[in-house]
Amino acid sequence: QVQLVESGGGLVQAGGSLRLYCAASGRTLSRYFMGWFRQVPGNKREFVASMNWSGTSISYAGSVKGRFTISGDSAKNTVFLQMNSLKPDDTAVYYCAAGFQLTGTFDYWGQGTQVTVSS
Repeated sequence: QVQLVESGGGLVQAGGSLRLYCAASGRTLSRYFMGWFRQVPGNKREFVASMNWSGTSISYAGSVKGRFTISGDSAKNTVFLQMNSLKPDDTAVYYCAAGFQLTGTFDYWGQGTQVTVSS
């Protein structure tokens, strides 16, 4: 079992930055890939970024590549999503997730944190 708790969401103006945090707990966390997804009400959940804990395998959605950076601190079991040059289209609930593949099905999910980007 893996438990995930997100934080760091909020309201920011377009062009601004936010840093999301995902505190992970559970056994054998190092086995998992960690990911960020987002969802707008009425839409399907969308992949944002994912990585392994060593940072040697990382994947980004095309819509965020070059603006967002995923990283992790394995000593603190925390995953980060640094979001720069934010756009109104980035407004969504952001979820942290854990799974066994870099870009496959993720098995564990946090409760989500709201990010709102105003124009």
